[in-house]
Amino acid sequence: MLRPVLHSKIHMARCTAAKPDYIGSITIDADLLERCGMRVNDQVTIANCRNGERFETYIFRGERGSGCIELNGAAAHLVEPGDKLIIMHYAWMSDDEYRGHKPKVLIMRDDNTIDRVMHYESEREW
Repeated sequence: MLRPVLHSKIHMARCTAAKPDYIGSITIDADLLERCGMRVNDQVTIANCRNGERFETYIFRGERGSGCIELNGAAAHLVEPGDKLIIMHYAWMSDDEYRGHKPKVLIMRDDNTIDRVMHYESEREW
């Protein structure tokens, strides 16, 4: 059996732009994608810490080193520049894959640089 499991997370990134007239997605700095293991076109769930909105979209690659976290299309109406966001990526895993998996979490500074990287432990006693 496969279950959706947290693969990686970008925690408390600051929204740098909201572009409702742009093709839908979230644009994320290429450096951040590489550091956490997210990929272009991966589905992500986004939580807006200011207003509690939670929504899904897919990833576009942003300019390397730009710090961009831009919401595009319809999702742009759910955020404002400056909002703190939690970006979560899930993967379908078997029980065996889950046992060895440690989701990677980027803890962000206000300028969208990485403060630290951590890993969540998977529950092993079930």
